[in-house]
Amino acid sequence: MTMKNHLQQLQKLMPNQWLEKLQYLHSKLLWNWLLFAGSQKLGLSQKSAMVFSPHQDDETFGCGGMIAQKRALGIPVVVVFLTNGAGAEALNQDAQNHIIETRKQEAIKALEILGVAATDIHFLAKADGGLKKLENEEYQQIIKQLAAMINYYQPEEVYVPHRQDCHQDHEATFTLVKTAIKAANIQVDFYQYPVWLFWRSPLFILLKLQDIAAAYRVAIAGVQEQKNRAIASYSSQLQSLPSGFVKQFLNDHEIFFKTED
Repeated sequence: MTMKNHLQQLQKLMPNQWLEKLQYLHSKLLWNWLLFAGSQKLGLSQKSAMVFSPHQDDETFGCGGMIAQKRALGIPVVVVFLTNGAGAEALNQDAQNHIIETRKQEAIKALEILGVAATDIHFLAKADGGLKKLENEEYQQIIKQLAAMINYYQPEEVYVPHRQDCHQDHEATFTLVKTAIKAANIQVDFYQYPVWLFWRSPLFILLKLQDIAAAYRVAIAGVQEQKNRAIASYSSQLQSLPSGFVKQFLNDHEIFFKTED
């Protein structure tokens, strides 16, 4: 059994209340270390951006402040959601359709608060939880689709979830977008944003130093309240998320990891 399996088994045995407290402490410790010692300051650039989000809310949690700052200056920002956000639970079709539509409208509202027009939001509606399980034909199709969008918008910066973000859809989004950028044959600044990374990765066990190298901190104090309101727009999701998990995003900085290759 691998270390990851051992840790997963240990988590199942631990009471949820204890686990959440441990995860919050770990997240805060790692965040503060990056913020005060393990990252470089990064000023807001004037470059246009595309943000790829596996689910409706990841974009706001991970880089809502960056989005709001760029839009306040009139800098183009396009947001692409890869899955329909239906969740992995066994629900009937009507219930799934309700969740999908609810999350879509929440995303439009959140991004409106951040300054992104509905015309710059795209929903690819792939199956939630299925990005790592795509058959070859569907895999090739989504790569072509993403590459075409990248070529159309010609972004100067691209933002994706961290490659070790401890969620299959998040990690798959990183791989899909990186492959699509190569297919599009375009040069961009490529940034990773953490969502579940600090919450779920045991410090220096599953998460290695190289996974959090090239960390940058971006001050978002001027738009912090705006981002918090955008997060609050995702009311259907906030009901089920640990309060400590949400709290880690209600601060005056965002952390990004730059990929050079």
